[in-house]
Amino acid sequence: MDPAETPPISRRTVLQRSACGFGLLGLAGLMAEETRAPVDPLAPRRPHNAPRARRMIFLFMHGGPSSIDTFDPKPRLARDHGKPLPFQRPLTFAEGQVGNLMKSPWEFRRCGASGLPVSDLFPHVGACADDLCVIRSMVGDSVDHGGALLQLHTGSNAFTRPSMGSWVVHGLGTDNRNLPGFITIKPTLAHGGAKNFSSAFLPGVFQGTAIGNAGMKIEEIQGEPIEFLRRKGFTSEQQRFELDMLQKLNRRHAMQRRHDPELEARIQAFELAFRMQTEAPEAFEVEKESDTTHKLYGLDREETRDFGWQCLLARRLAERGVRFIQCTHSYKWDQHSNLVRLHTRNAREVDQPIAGLLKDLKARGMLDDTLVLWGAEFGRTPVMQGSDGRDHNPYGYSVWMAGGGVKGGFPYGSTDEFGYYAVDKRMHIHDLHATILHLMGLDHTKLTYFYGGRSFRLTDVHGQVAREIIA
Repeated sequence: MDPAETPPISRRTVLQRSACGFGLLGLAGLMAEETRAPVDPLAPRRPHNAPRARRMIFLFMHGGPSSIDTFDPKPRLARDHGKPLPFQRPLTFAEGQVGNLMKSPWEFRRCGASGLPVSDLFPHVGACADDLCVIRSMVGDSVDHGGALLQLHTGSNAFTRPSMGSWVVHGLGTDNRNLPGFITIKPTLAHGGAKNFSSAFLPGVFQGTAIGNAGMKIEEIQGEPIEFLRRKGFTSEQQRFELDMLQKLNRRHAMQRRHDPELEARIQAFELAFRMQTEAPEAFEVEKESDTTHKLYGLDREETRDFGWQCLLARRLAERGVRFIQCTHSYKWDQHSNLVRLHTRNAREVDQPIAGLLKDLKARGMLDDTLVLWGAEFGRTPVMQGSDGRDHNPYGYSVWMAGGGVKGGFPYGSTDEFGYYAVDKRMHIHDLHATILHLMGLDHTKLTYFYGGRSFRLTDVHGQVAREIIA
């Protein structure tokens, strides 16, 4: 037939003849939704970039150690001891108790082949100086503990946001399906408490799993490190049967609710809890380590035993594939008075355990791909509070990193002559987070989550990677 003689086909005819096809496409889509296997939120994910670190250990010194007494020496402060601060002072926490300049009571020594200055407070850590990248130009936005802790852990000093560990596991998944991807050991219950390791609006499966809390002794934790992990009086077979029945109901409910993320997180949490019963107990058996290892971390001494146990447990969890681990020394570093006595005590409690961790990771070939971060919510002022104390200082303070692709024996940035303000290569907390994510193989601008009408990220709309510290 001549195409010119072919009668035109109306839109109605097209729809009538193809309706079956459209209908089948829709039905296929509905059936796919009903039969689709749930996505595993903890499955390992491809990083954005080649990672320098596979895992991270955060050593959090709750309260705020004094940078000018630990890792940032200030000769000018020693020369002008007792004189007034020669420039305008910023907002401080204890406004009515501000005194004159106070020199550091401790000497600084050049340590290692790099000659990195470390104070006498940390002789053991000083022996590891060639592995440390000391960032002397940290800056935060909060002069109070609550806001400062939230910003350090979540990027926001005012709102509930997902924690750094939650973002890391969200971006990378986990290497061990039988342990949580994010574990926080003896976390503080103060200054935000659980908000500092919360997943907030991220799925609940990314929330940090707490091992005890800051108020508990090691003996209290060792009996049941993860609360309610086992159901007492039930065999493993009985628990599996009970869980299967519960999960069957949960899955049916989840299909009706079209993949509710909170319900899916709950399903994953039940499964993880059951799997953990086989592997978690062994991971926490720190007592099975050799006497030599116990002594390396200071478990044989009362003053270092607590934090030594945390650091050794962190190493055991790291080598079992846990992605993000936090140890907390809480809440001891807030020396508004008694600086000499209490900073000395605090440093003795953590110095040997931290050095033991660095040496142990290095000996096992793990330091190269384990990023270790030491730091706090802020530092302390160069002017005295009362006769023997220092106030909060978020305007210029120090943290350090080791391993995980950072330069060792390397100081980055600086504060002014007195140690009050960051003046060179300022690193805001957003920049620190961006740099950490980069070392883990994640682009902080691409690691986003859509919630409440917009995409969120750990660094909000800020953050620059400090590429100079990368080896």
